[in-house]
Amino acid sequence: MTVRRSLVVTLLALALATGGAAAAADRQDLRDVRVGMPVADLPAQGYMALACVKPEKPLEAWTDWKACDAEPSGLRALRFEFDNSANPIARFNDKYEGTKVAGHPAVLTLYVTADGRVGGLKIQTDPNARLYMRKKAFLLFDQVKDRYGAAGWTCTSAQPKPDEEPLGGLYINDHCEKTAEGRHLVLERQLFRRVGQDIKDFVGSTTFTVMLAS
Repeated sequence: MTVRRSLVVTLLALALATGGAAAAADRQDLRDVRVGMPVADLPAQGYMALACVKPEKPLEAWTDWKACDAEPSGLRALRFEFDNSANPIARFNDKYEGTKVAGHPAVLTLYVTADGRVGGLKIQTDPNARLYMRKKAFLLFDQVKDRYGAAGWTCTSAQPKPDEEPLGGLYINDHCEKTAEGRHLVLERQLFRRVGQDIKDFVGSTTFTVMLAS
């Protein structure tokens, strides 16, 4: 295995750890982030661009979460990115840019409970990613399923609406849910285009939300 390939494998393992349903309940959900852990235990290094979702304003540290407005659920939402300067692959691959999860450009949101714990995490494939990456965004769905174990999901697949049509022969609109290890998981993926849309304007995404189970 080459040095670069080894680094890629290491990066993917850090970004979205692999493992079956038998893994320990305290495993991480994304790098150093584990739903249920105290926000104060999140490391300062390796992350950047911390900001409140509402109101939109930057934060100096994770522990500034109280500056964000609470949602009706009581949770506060924070956006963040990976700090690539601390990532070993960035020094070997000039094409590596932005925040990626298992190779997919992603938008990350952390939810904080009133008592200062990580109440949830949302990973969305980046809607502003390059065309090629948006077409492949639905593949993150399977990677997440593998990470949390294939068993126990309740899934539905929607049929095309009158204003929707397949993209490249594929129509995908799946929704899955699962409760395991004290977490409630919601996993969705879409790939289709709306009738009359420009060929570059299509729906292609995976959204994964993991929250503390009630």
